[in-house]
Amino acid sequence: MVEILYLLVAAVAAVLIFSRLGLGSVLGYLAAGAVIGPYGFELVTDAENLRHIGEFGVVFLLFMIGIEMKPQRLWIMRQAVFGLGGCQVLISGVVLAALAYLLEDLSIEVSLVIGFGLALSSTAFGIQLLSERNELNSQYGRNSFAILLFQDLAVVPLMVLLPLLAAPHSGISSSFGIAILQGAGMLLAVLVLGRYALKPIMHAIAKLGNSDAFVALTLLLVLGISWMMELVGLSLAMGAFVAGVMLADSEYRHQIEADVLPFRGLLLGVFFMSVGMSLNPGTVADNLVVVLGATVGLLAIKTALIFIIARIWRLSTPTALRSGFLLSQAGEFGFVIFSLAASHALLSPEMVDILIAIIVLTMVATPLMLFMGHRFAARIDARRPMDQMPVMDESMKPVLIAGFGRVGETVANMLIAADVPYLAIDEDADCVAHARRRGYQVYYGSAARPEVLRSVGAKNARLLVVTLDNAKAAEGLVRTARRMCPDVPVHVRARDWDVVDMFVELGVSHAMPETVESSLRLGAAALEAAGVDPERRRALFEELSAENFAKMRSFSKTSD
Repeated sequence: MVEILYLLVAAVAAVLIFSRLGLGSVLGYLAAGAVIGPYGFELVTDAENLRHIGEFGVVFLLFMIGIEMKPQRLWIMRQAVFGLGGCQVLISGVVLAALAYLLEDLSIEVSLVIGFGLALSSTAFGIQLLSERNELNSQYGRNSFAILLFQDLAVVPLMVLLPLLAAPHSGISSSFGIAILQGAGMLLAVLVLGRYALKPIMHAIAKLGNSDAFVALTLLLVLGISWMMELVGLSLAMGAFVAGVMLADSEYRHQIEADVLPFRGLLLGVFFMSVGMSLNPGTVADNLVVVLGATVGLLAIKTALIFIIARIWRLSTPTALRSGFLLSQAGEFGFVIFSLAASHALLSPEMVDILIAIIVLTMVATPLMLFMGHRFAARIDARRPMDQMPVMDESMKPVLIAGFGRVGETVANMLIAADVPYLAIDEDADCVAHARRRGYQVYYGSAARPEVLRSVGAKNARLLVVTLDNAKAAEGLVRTARRMCPDVPVHVRARDWDVVDMFVELGVSHAMPETVESSLRLGAAALEAAGVDPERRRALFEELSAENFAKMRSFSKTSD
């Protein structure tokens, strides 16, 4: 209990301090582990056992990566992801491996592990810095994200290859072929399981409306499939990735992401803290010249390589510079790969300590590198200092519909008729299943939860339409949405004028009582049945436009 309290206090304090300094939570966890670990104040001594617990964080991280790998998304970005990203990983890995082999006189296997481990950049750092600067939609932000996306994909085969590199005399080609066959067989079994068994089970649990049972099922799914993959000699993380890909097109994916997110964050924090605890300051001090030299060299080499690859890919010079400087650091997956390599006796503990120190120092230098990249790029192209090129215009942003009952479905049909993209969320599992069978883009989940709104990309929505018939649930959703994405307009279905007043105070853009809507529809039908010509009907409805609703409201209150 005391060690758990030490972990929590150190984690909260370090993350708060490092986030305020703009260095990110990953460095905060590493620093916290170093301070309270066996090489610090020795408040926590069993770093190895803690790392085993923290490895579940890596499992959930790979699951989250897998669940984002929708085939449609990869197809749209296929050239940037597999072309630009693939070239970056391959060329950077080979160049760094060759340098490690020539300069340090290491074996080919060890050099490959080091080269490709350092070739990966930090997804957490890259996305965080792009978000803070509102540059995710810039051209260089888009291409940087594509590179990071391929790096995330590359982690899985790299982790599969580590055991094979550890036993080079056993026949890598045959072992790799067997591993591919085993993985393909298990993947087929998992897909069959997901097709015929998993979906009905998830539907039955979701139908109960018991959030605890749904969370338990999610954890069972991730860990169960990971264990199945481990049975055939693959890693837990590989199994988690497969589980995520399997659910990428599921109607439950957004609720699953929201449920897994706290476990991923907490356990991944434990993993990074355990890595920080394993950082031996004595080893770093004894190899200070090597660590500093390798850090500077890695930043320079990766910046140059990414710049050259981006220019070959016909990106502008400012874009290539910004991408190169942003992705010059080594990433958090380097911790995973080097730790796994150490467990297979590919890397010595002293070498792992040196490599971890290099990764940490490159991460610390990332904000400065990004600042330098922007300065150099601005000098080259002063006419476009921020290189802003939106990924999508306003017409491509979806409308988010919360609640898919009769009103939500009507809104969706109107959007479909107008060729406006949309995405709907509903907590009724039967409603979601029925709507998806008819081709609607509906997902299961509670839209009032911030994690679910974040998962469906509410910040990038063109409009949020709340059609829930429960006023309290709608109020909670509106409050959450206004806090998370204040720039997104909100339209709300309301029961009466008092509810409209409440929503207006919360800052919604449009709220109208159901009685007004139904009376207008009934009036329209009456006018048509009475033989009033279309032009006259249109003129009458123009008179009953938004500015005249106040008169209707005043009459309604007088009648009450």
